[in-house]
Amino acid sequence: MAKHGDSPKKEKKERVESDLSEKVLCINRCCKVVKGGRKFSFSALILVGDGKGRVGYGFAKANELTDAIRKGGESARKRLIRCAQEGTTIPHEIIVHFDGATILLKPAPAGSGIVAGSKIRDVLKFAGYQDVMAKSLGANNPINQVKATFEAIEKLSARSEIKQKRGIGGE
Repeated sequence: MAKHGDSPKKEKKERVESDLSEKVLCINRCCKVVKGGRKFSFSALILVGDGKGRVGYGFAKANELTDAIRKGGESARKRLIRCAQEGTTIPHEIIVHFDGATILLKPAPAGSGIVAGSKIRDVLKFAGYQDVMAKSLGANNPINQVKATFEAIEKLSARSEIKQKRGIGGE
């Protein structure tokens, strides 16, 4: 009977996750030399998003590649954030420094598309943006680029939020 009660929850969970798409951004293989030979381990950077304003990333390590990808996907689903949008672009320009990576994001006119490097482009596409100009001004470490892009997206605020903070009467 307890099994019957658990199945609707599982179905609901699977349905919620089905609208999220998942992409492997980076896989790293590490090698440790031991007495018996080489021992490999893997790390995976996974991106999850719905293309409608929710996006998350996960970084996980495991001895098997499939386990690292699975753990990274689970971590990404737990870390979903909501993105501020102004039509098809971002509300304002922003520069973010994270570790060695520096990311510049600028709003772009409608129809210009996402002009960015591969990792930043994937994050912005999964977040649901269609017109953004981005530039990586620092390290090309994919993990730091993704973390800097997420920090920039989190710091973005919609015009209505800014007006409310400043106490300006809105339209």
